[in-house]
Amino acid sequence: MRKTASSLTTVLALCGTAGLFLTPSVSSAAASTPSVSSASSASLASSALAESPTTGWRQTSFTYSMQKPWNLSLSQRYTYSDSIHRMWVNDTDEPMSQGSGTDPRTEMRWQQEYTGGQHMWDADVYIPTGTNSASFMQILRVKHPAGTPATDIMFNAYSANGGTVKAYDGTVLRTGVYNTWFNLKVEHNASTGTIRTYINDTLVLTRADRGPATRHFKNGVYHHGTGRAEARFRNIRYWTR
Repeated sequence: MRKTASSLTTVLALCGTAGLFLTPSVSSAAASTPSVSSASSASLASSALAESPTTGWRQTSFTYSMQKPWNLSLSQRYTYSDSIHRMWVNDTDEPMSQGSGTDPRTEMRWQQEYTGGQHMWDADVYIPTGTNSASFMQILRVKHPAGTPATDIMFNAYSANGGTVKAYDGTVLRTGVYNTWFNLKVEHNASTGTIRTYINDTLVLTRADRGPATRHFKNGVYHHGTGRAEARFRNIRYWTR
């Protein structure tokens, strides 16, 4: 008897220690003193540059289910070892549900859905050589008005220039990503409709979302090309404020 993807769904949970990260303040007296040394100025500038995009956010627990080719067991397309989530597919794999016209995927479908507020996806990402034309992170508009897009933003990996990360609109965000870890943060203010993307804590893209919807995060590998595609993730975190 064949089991459908839904009957094989695995629900897991990641919980981080909740904490509110606050920016340290500088006294007005110190700020107004005209004889601040160049070394002190450099130190203050360095601190400002080093401030994390998560400052002022609260780390929040999240849950997810796994989506994978409907006719394969999860272990055939996913492993979790040494705190690393590894997901892969082949272009010949079946879609996530029998009869679906979508491309093959192995993805973590986050269960936390939202319509407003501020939400941030945060993880280290590793794209192996050969992965080409595959989406590895997206904000899916699971409920959206007819005629509007199914996603607010997608991040895709291509083989050019030693591995290239592009946004859904073709904007190049980083090259030379093959076989190296990089950190990706995707901040969505659903109340103002603004999405900011950071790579290694540097702002690389600001875009508007696609209008009102119910959304959730997804990460993994959703393959639109040929051959084999893979993505790995570690230190996955969910931030809200």
